[in-house]
Amino acid sequence: MAAQTGLSAPAVGRGVLPAFPSSSPSEAAPPGPMGADGWQLGSSSDAEKQFSRCAAKLRGLRPDCGQLRPELNLLFDQLLSENYNKTFYPNINIRAEDVCSLLKHASGLVPLSQEHLVVKLCQLIHHLLNQLKVIMDEQTLDVLVNYTARALKMCSTWTHSDVLLALSTVVYGNGLQCHQHLSDLLGEDGMLLVYSASSQENMELRRVALTCMANICFRIPGQQPLDDQYRSVCFTVFLKTLQSPKPPNTDELFYCMVIQAALKGLQCCLSGGKWKFSGGEELGSVLASLKRLMFHGAPGVSVEWPAVLYPAPLPQYEGLSVPKPAEPPKSSDPPKDGSNKKKKSRGKGKKTSAEESRGNDGEEDDKEAVSATLQKRGGREGGRGEGESLCKSSATSLYPSWIRNSSDSEFSDSEGNAQSKLRLYHGRVRQGALHCLLAVVKGVEKRTLYGYWSSFIPDSPVGGPPPLNLLTIILKDPSPKVRASALQVLSAMLDGSRQFLAVAEDTASPRTSYTPFSFSLATAVRELHRALSLALLAETAPQTLTQVIKCLAYMVANAPYHRLRPGLLSPLWKQMRPYVRHRDVNVRVSVLTLYGALVTTQAPLPEVRLLLQQPDSGGCSTGSFTPQDSALSWRQRDGVSSPSRTPTIQPQRSLHTHSPHVLHTPGEEDSLAPWLLRLCVSLVTQPREDQSDSEGASGGAVFEPSPVRLEALQVLSHLVRGYFSLTQECLCEIGQVSARCLGETDPSIQLHGAKLLEELGTGIIQQYRAENNVPESSRVPMSQFWTEVLSGPLNGALQNEQHPMLQTSACDTLSSILPQAFAQLPDKTQLMCITVLLGLTYSENYLVKTAAVRALGVYILFPCLREDVMFVADTANTVLAALDDRSPNVRAKAAWSLGNLTDTLIVNIVGVDFQEELSDMLLLKMLQAATRASADKDRVKSNAVRALGNLLHFLRQSQLTRSAFQHPLEDAVRALVKTVQSEATMKVRWNACYALGNAFKNPALPLDSALWSHDAFSALCHVVTSCKNFKVRIKSAAALAVPSHRGCYGDTKRFSCVWHSLATALENSEDTNDFLEYRYSASLRHTLSQALLHLLSVSEPQDMPALGASLAGEEGRGIKEHLVRYLRAEEGGEEGTEGEKDTRGDSFNPQQRIRRLHIHIFMFDVHTQPSLPATSGVRGVLRSNKYNIFF
Repeated sequence: MAAQTGLSAPAVGRGVLPAFPSSSPSEAAPPGPMGADGWQLGSSSDAEKQFSRCAAKLRGLRPDCGQLRPELNLLFDQLLSENYNKTFYPNINIRAEDVCSLLKHASGLVPLSQEHLVVKLCQLIHHLLNQLKVIMDEQTLDVLVNYTARALKMCSTWTHSDVLLALSTVVYGNGLQCHQHLSDLLGEDGMLLVYSASSQENMELRRVALTCMANICFRIPGQQPLDDQYRSVCFTVFLKTLQSPKPPNTDELFYCMVIQAALKGLQCCLSGGKWKFSGGEELGSVLASLKRLMFHGAPGVSVEWPAVLYPAPLPQYEGLSVPKPAEPPKSSDPPKDGSNKKKKSRGKGKKTSAEESRGNDGEEDDKEAVSATLQKRGGREGGRGEGESLCKSSATSLYPSWIRNSSDSEFSDSEGNAQSKLRLYHGRVRQGALHCLLAVVKGVEKRTLYGYWSSFIPDSPVGGPPPLNLLTIILKDPSPKVRASALQVLSAMLDGSRQFLAVAEDTASPRTSYTPFSFSLATAVRELHRALSLALLAETAPQTLTQVIKCLAYMVANAPYHRLRPGLLSPLWKQMRPYVRHRDVNVRVSVLTLYGALVTTQAPLPEVRLLLQQPDSGGCSTGSFTPQDSALSWRQRDGVSSPSRTPTIQPQRSLHTHSPHVLHTPGEEDSLAPWLLRLCVSLVTQPREDQSDSEGASGGAVFEPSPVRLEALQVLSHLVRGYFSLTQECLCEIGQVSARCLGETDPSIQLHGAKLLEELGTGIIQQYRAENNVPESSRVPMSQFWTEVLSGPLNGALQNEQHPMLQTSACDTLSSILPQAFAQLPDKTQLMCITVLLGLTYSENYLVKTAAVRALGVYILFPCLREDVMFVADTANTVLAALDDRSPNVRAKAAWSLGNLTDTLIVNIVGVDFQEELSDMLLLKMLQAATRASADKDRVKSNAVRALGNLLHFLRQSQLTRSAFQHPLEDAVRALVKTVQSEATMKVRWNACYALGNAFKNPALPLDSALWSHDAFSALCHVVTSCKNFKVRIKSAAALAVPSHRGCYGDTKRFSCVWHSLATALENSEDTNDFLEYRYSASLRHTLSQALLHLLSVSEPQDMPALGASLAGEEGRGIKEHLVRYLRAEEGGEEGTEGEKDTRGDSFNPQQRIRRLHIHIFMFDVHTQPSLPATSGVRGVLRSNKYNIFF
């Protein structure tokens, strides 16, 4: 059972749920000297002794005792007077079974007729379970739920508030275990439904009932969700509560607490397992209610809210209603413009204290300085129409008079406290609505949610009436917690939206007649940039500031900047630079995360490349300073910048030399590494300069906190991956950073250092690819780099069995070595790499084994290793062992490596010595293992069938005739046939068709006589005509055209079947319901035409009647047209698409092509002249030496 920790329903004045802080821990505490926690101070040992003494007395009581009632009263009071809160007394040791035993026994002693004792027992149940976080057994749960449920039925109404409080504590996270009681609580006319109904006048009972329903719906991670039947009932009640107006003559505080309980219940419903909104307007109703409550109690918001939000590409604007009298504070009138200016200027003098207040954890979040800051920002926004419109109507400014008039408030102390409490509860409602909206965003499919974006994110420049959306809260809400919650919602909406935002574009000239959807999305991205940049300037609370920067990172990671006008990223890049010196570690980490997103998005992006190439003028101080910049400059003392925080990196120094404290002039820095690279190197390698005396006295240098160093290493990896050409001049320095990290003791630092090294290897591979056209002079000297890397601490990382993730990353690093670089390494280094990888394939950790097997699959393709029979045999044995591993990841990589190994066999097929030296038994084991793997999961099967095709191609006549190979050979072919005909993924079927074509290339295979050959041709004929995927059809047609002799196709019936299948496929080559497949139709026609011409070229006289019948009539005319069109396309005519080239690589001049075309036209007509001799028919024409070159 779940611990009753946070969703228990408190009395008035406490937070309803854990998301809303409580103002007093319990309502059962007697008055007395209070500690900081609201309880009488005492030691945990005193509480334990008191509990043990009272529990022993209680266990000694029996229902027939004469003094039972006064004894119970005294014991309950003594138990309730103690503080058992583990937050303040973590060492308190009261066993859960003792608490359960006490409560069960007490429930048997208190009859329901003694209502005062019932109330005290319910208070005790809540007190003990809530503070001690007791996990109940099923028997205790059943006893307590049954007791409280009977109390609701039999006791007077005045007791029900405490009874429901106890029930809500008991059922917290245990809704599913209470299934036998749910019908009484949540069924038709259930007690909780009665008390939570909108007709319930007692708001306290309504609130506690809603809290109890929320606790029933709450699910601890790992538990099964509540039954949909009861969850749906609760969902409906919560939604109706949110939609119902405030009852007349109801105190606003009570109403806020009811709304908080309903919001938390709705959040529990949405988060307690997969939730599906019913059809119609349910999702729109939920979003409309949440959007209204997002602004509940916000100063000056007086809007007629829609009851339902509808998905639409165009935004929905809320219309401003006639100005209504402002809600409390009622005695405060909005100041006039003139007084506003006075108070604004007065507020500037209190900026420092206001910043401290805005950054506190409480709810008194904003003072005069914040108002002044935001009024200045409103002036900037006024150019876009928002700032002015927010001030025109009464109550349209989201900053009320209690902020502006705080220095000469018109409230008395008691009134001020009431107003402060009301603002606190209003803020909690807004925060609860945003938490619930976050659950909706995470629970609803992204595609469905995109239609509602315009209701929460503006997609047009601000103008006219002020829009009320998430950005309004982020910029205007007085509570930092509410602003942070809004930022979390916006981040969740942006996360994973890359595919949706990919449509955005504003590079073309704007249209005047209508606004394209792509332009609206681009405008939304620009508005997000504008609003979040303003929030960055105004925010001072470190937690909220962190959320602003994280939200910017999500936006940068998903927005398509290559389709937007340049200029969005440059201001953001410069605006973030001062924050790398922020005193808060989380802010510094989030800044580095944002820079990582900037150098990752659509890399290499021209705008980012220019930013990286800009010289660093003045260290980190370049760019816009924030209003709170004085609080940020913790790295600069007395206005003097520390040079070692931005050390310079000399290009191409040795890995083992490092002089970080060398000063350089700005002119020298212009030609050095990018500023961001130098910053990250500094954060990783340089000690902090702001060490306290105690830190300095420890005798060692104090580096940046681990999260900062890890994020800096990730940014370095992103830089190397996306902008290798800018970082290659500092390759040795980056390698040195990686080597230094590998030599540290922190496993996380070691792991990120290894990943950085892996990125360096991958970047070198990209640089040496022929298609990249990198000049030889600009390439990195590979042998020197890898020699130094492999002689450093990487070897130790490979053998560090205590940290498998580090070993895995080190294996990946080894696999990123170029073949040319590996060949230049010393023999002992090569041997070390191979030996270590072979040994790691026997690791007990599946991640290490997977990486080692994959690295061997890379090495087996190296030219310097693939002719080494011993290495091939060792790798084969290792891969075969991995194919039987229980981990699917290991088997998938082993199948991939086996495919690469068999590719090596095909490369070596011309070498007689290699074939002779390779063991027949090893080949047989590989064939059998690949056959077994072809029945595995699809990600294993796709490479297993590739290996089967290569092995069937590689086997020699002497091996095929051996009896040991007969059954394995037949099983292998039948495995390929079965895969071709299966419902596996298209990649698997594509590979299986390719594998059969690969096998047909082996002239030693008995295609004409083997029983399995009929099944192979039948499977390919079926797929080429019926498969929906055109790429599978293409490979099956190519496989049917592989056999080089007529005898391979078998008898006339089989040959005719192959011909008819190809002809039918050619006629239907444009029939598809999937538009994505249509792009392959030209390539399919090309392959089918080649296959038909190949069949004509090998046909014999006995095949002519069937071919003649096929070419007769309308069907034959269509085949002729396709083939003639194909031949003309080869001349550069109609269908000269990519891939439509002769696979044999033959080239023909125009005259030869015309002659070839005439020959084929003659072939098409030959069936109408049966009197022609065989030598002058198709066979004679095709076999003549004169035209042999064309076939």
